[in-house]
Amino acid sequence: MDTREPLHQELETALLSLNKVATRRIFKESGLSPIRFAEELFMPVLDRIGAKWERGDCALSQIYVSGRICESLLNELLPTAPAEQSMNPPMAVATLEDSHLLGKRLLSSVLRSSGYHFHDYGQQNLENLVSKVQFDGIRILLVSTLMLSSALRVKELRRRLDKQGLQVKIVVGGAPFRFDQALWREVGADATSPTATGALAIVRRLADEVRHENQ
Repeated sequence: MDTREPLHQELETALLSLNKVATRRIFKESGLSPIRFAEELFMPVLDRIGAKWERGDCALSQIYVSGRICESLLNELLPTAPAEQSMNPPMAVATLEDSHLLGKRLLSSVLRSSGYHFHDYGQQNLENLVSKVQFDGIRILLVSTLMLSSALRVKELRRRLDKQGLQVKIVVGGAPFRFDQALWREVGADATSPTATGALAIVRRLADEVRHENQ
């Protein structure tokens, strides 16, 4: 039995009732660091809420506001100051055609705390993202999505980047890629991770690959 299930249920109830006070209390009482709380509680519970919506058991507004509550709390708890490190190879983080920024926010914090400097593109549509990647000469692009429709757009992102002759390593993450462990390959990504800390190891590996390619 999952020992965190009671906390998952309590947090799910708090988020579905749009209760930010209760959400903050659950975090404080958990004794977890902000990153562990996000990965072990926020992410699984938001996945569960998304599944409820797909079954017609909750409103789209509940998904939207519950995600905003999580983002707001993490914004208060996680570091935002940029790390002092040369950006080599050029790297960027973005949310693709999706309104939820929680996954990107968590990933950005993990990267900064590990000394990585990167472009934070925020929420982008496909056209703008391709333009930014080309303009900034990005070699590693980390893309976060919540909805399946957004995750499937990565395939077109890959096609357009390849068409432009841009050598970009794409790392994807978010609920669709946790539910379907083969999806990242189907959309043409180079790697995926169910957690932000796992993505950090991938970034290190890909950065080494890019440096080797540039030699």
